[in-house]
Amino acid sequence: MPGTLPDALFAELVAFRRDLHMHPELGNQEFRTTAAVKARLEHAGLAPRVLPAGTGLVCDIGSAPAPDGDATAPGTATAPGMDPAPGTDRPVLALRADLDALPIPDTKTVSYRSTIPHRAHACGHDVHTTVVLGAGLVLAALAREGRLPHPVRLIFQPAEEVLPGGAPDAIEAGVLDGVGRILAVHCDPRVDAGRIGLRTGPITSACDRLEVSLDGPGGHTARPHLTTDLVTAAAKVATEVPALLARRVDTRSGLVVTWGRLETGHACNVIPQHAELSGTVRCLDLPAWRAAPDLVHAAIDEIATLGGAKSEINYVRGVPPVVNEHGATELLADAMTARRGADAVEDTEQSLGGEDFSWYLERVPGAMARLGVRRPGDTSRRDLHCGDFDVDENAIRIGVELFTAAALLDGHRP
Repeated sequence: MPGTLPDALFAELVAFRRDLHMHPELGNQEFRTTAAVKARLEHAGLAPRVLPAGTGLVCDIGSAPAPDGDATAPGTATAPGMDPAPGTDRPVLALRADLDALPIPDTKTVSYRSTIPHRAHACGHDVHTTVVLGAGLVLAALAREGRLPHPVRLIFQPAEEVLPGGAPDAIEAGVLDGVGRILAVHCDPRVDAGRIGLRTGPITSACDRLEVSLDGPGGHTARPHLTTDLVTAAAKVATEVPALLARRVDTRSGLVVTWGRLETGHACNVIPQHAELSGTVRCLDLPAWRAAPDLVHAAIDEIATLGGAKSEINYVRGVPPVVNEHGATELLADAMTARRGADAVEDTEQSLGGEDFSWYLERVPGAMARLGVRRPGDTSRRDLHCGDFDVDENAIRIGVELFTAAALLDGHRP
């Protein structure tokens, strides 16, 4: 079947993924990762272009319009016998990967464990990168044989984990110029390797960052009535703000504030003068996400004022929900069915996790699939963003063949 991943290339991709896993880099610091991807694409005869910030890259396969309006984009591999001029009129199918890791320790005992202290690919971005790279190598081989019916663009984006994500900068650099549809995968440890999860409509949630500072005069714990009891005020903000918001928005919107940090005080008999809280605001619903900053500000100010504390709020806009377009979701379902059968596709629920792939979908239609990475029969829990997260590396083969099949199918659709 065209686009099948050869065993030798699969073995190379597993080794490539393990190398990335051993050398994780944080958002906007992915220089080694960028160089590794660039070198492998160049070895395949492609001409990838590094993004302006110095990390991340874009590479076209088949004729495609350049971001600056040139007839053929830098980074294009045009197959012998293909006419570049007509090709520029065909919308590009983009495949997107993210490069960055997380600032947490790798706690696994495997040969490819992270070699960088307090850095780990605990969200599967090493797999995403390897899958898009592998798909690009297979599609480039098809292009050289004149069997790629549609131009394809590979997007390797930095800083997905850094709000509001690296996607806006990549879009500003022109990675969506000429793109008619964009696809992505995200590792899902709840889905067996060999399967994907799909959903039309919202598949992730909006996610913003919230930082709150509370201040008061402080004082002796023997006389809390003469001070602003800042510890109690901070505790009330932590517990009562989420409850208050639950009564001010439609519960179906899924708007929720979850705190990840609360710091205040240094001594058991001193009421502190300063407290800090930080957390996330997540939302299933796009209209509620747009209203969230005003609602959250009002709730925090109300609770803090009741405790006699002065509040300062830093609400950092993150990402809207990823909303899968119907046609792109069907394309992924048809591609997986063609490769692995209809039983390899399962429905998935909307996650409260955030993903900056959503910014691309604000501009062009597309879809994200949940890529199963759980070893079949494994009953242990290895969640995303945990130091022991790992994958069944057969998922790499599935991801590559999913994308290559989608590219071949997309070339024959209007």
